[in-house]
Amino acid sequence: MKIRSLDAYQIYDSRGNPTIEAEVTLENGMTGRGLVPSGASTGQFEAKELRDGEASRFRGKSVFRAIANVHQKIAAVVRGCDVLDQRAIDDSLIALDGTPDKSHLGANAILAVSLAVANAAAVAKGVPLFQSLGEGTLLPLPEIQIFGGGAHANWRTDVQDFLLIATGAKTYEESLRITFDVYHAAGDLMKERGTCYGVADEGGYWPEFRTNEEVFETFLRAIERAGYTPGVEASLSLDIAASDLFDEASGLYHFRLEDRSFDSDAFAELLTHWCEKYPVVSLEDPMADTDFDGWKKIHSALGSKLQLIGDDLFTTNIARIRQGMESGLANAVLIKLNQIGTVSETMDAIRLTQEAGWNPVVSARSGETEDAFISHLAVATDAGQLKVGSFSRSERMAKWNEVLRISRSLGARARFSPIC
Repeated sequence: MKIRSLDAYQIYDSRGNPTIEAEVTLENGMTGRGLVPSGASTGQFEAKELRDGEASRFRGKSVFRAIANVHQKIAAVVRGCDVLDQRAIDDSLIALDGTPDKSHLGANAILAVSLAVANAAAVAKGVPLFQSLGEGTLLPLPEIQIFGGGAHANWRTDVQDFLLIATGAKTYEESLRITFDVYHAAGDLMKERGTCYGVADEGGYWPEFRTNEEVFETFLRAIERAGYTPGVEASLSLDIAASDLFDEASGLYHFRLEDRSFDSDAFAELLTHWCEKYPVVSLEDPMADTDFDGWKKIHSALGSKLQLIGDDLFTTNIARIRQGMESGLANAVLIKLNQIGTVSETMDAIRLTQEAGWNPVVSARSGETEDAFISHLAVATDAGQLKVGSFSRSERMAKWNEVLRISRSLGARARFSPIC
């Protein structure tokens, strides 16, 4: 089935910022759309989105230059292509851009088209997106934010995400029930504290705490208030986002909330202490993306005990993932479509991660859209885990709800594992 035309528009993400939606139309009139998210805590090695930078228009965040690239450059290459050949189309987009970080056309322009092609292919085949993308049947274990901090909540906590993983769930549905109970129990505790709180970018509570450890204690109380045992039915996952805490010039990590600084060894020791003191089963970006010695120290202490995820460290980039594997830095990779810029490259990163015996964790961004592509991607590739944000805000719940629909579509073929 050939692509007849390609269009693109400016839409808005969950923070109300401009982003791109592309639309592919096939010769028979069928269409597919691609909606691009955007991060706030972005890694320096990510593919580069293209924004206009005009302060007088959308505070510099508009994406009309990227849209023009879709209309004036990409459309001519994509028009007439077989929509079922995702790899060839993605390769042509990469070649057309010609830069290692997709900064010429803009990773947002390229990804919008790549996603639209994938969605149009599923429509052309007459099958659900997850079935079009792969042969997976494994429903993902959710990783769901309870408290948000760091760059996503004006630094009310230094740790970016305090998340829940329902390690005692036997089904995907039960994992959501456990999360529901703990999320609302945490809300009750916040009300009882009598302190101000709101909702962070990804839907978790935007708290007011005096120390980072106070968040841990409140989290454990929420699990118990919900009727569960910490470390049994419900466990903790942390996204430190350490690159945001690290000062390259001094080589120090800094906690704004507590006004404390740490060298690499001291910071690794603190995180190791937290993971030994609390029921933490997953730790993301504990050290900065350039602090390989720190990563090695953390891996030596915790790599055999819990899931150690690289996000800013890897940025869904195969070359960086291979480097991390050769150096023994982690045992899991966070997977974000817009970090690398095409569907094909994202799936390659997942396969490489799985072939090495590491865990791929498919993830949303803090600036999300209503699109649920990543829910299908997680199932299609048997990734096994999905990190979307919290248990509130429609752009988050759309992903969790889509997995429920996929589960019903799979029926008895659906699988689920609570082990991360």
